Amino acid sequence: MKFKREPREELELNLTPLIDVVFLLLIFFMVSTTFQKESEISLQLPRASDTETESSQDRIEIVINAAGHYFINDQELVNSDVATVQNALYKISGGKRDIPLTIRADAQAPHQSVVTAMDAAGQLGMLKMSIATSRSTD
Repeated sequence: MKFKREPREELELNLTPLIDVVFLLLIFFMVSTTFQKESEISLQLPRASDTETESSQDRIEIVINAAGHYFINDQELVNSDVATVQNALYKISGGKRDIPLTIRADAQAPHQSVVTAMDAAGQLGMLKMSIATSRSTD
């Protein structure tokens, strides 16, 4: 018996389905991935000057001690309400909104006391408000 040998076909590996699956996975991950953009806040920081331009008569100074008591131009207020601070600021400024206002707070003063002073000045529409700090000697 003589068997006839037929030529064998060469086996080939078809890569088309594999490429299709990889392509679909790539599309899936691209669509389902969320990219978060880091937010940035653009600030213009204030600059300090070393010169004294206004006399002490033309400025208002709010001092807040460690206990949270208010002193406006060296006069202590009877209580710490926003309305009291606002009335005192209005009386001293005479209704003028462009008088410079400086807030000096003790480092141990409650944060709410500083916010209350800023809120009272903001409700009056004070245009020139600054917070005084001291330089560290490190």
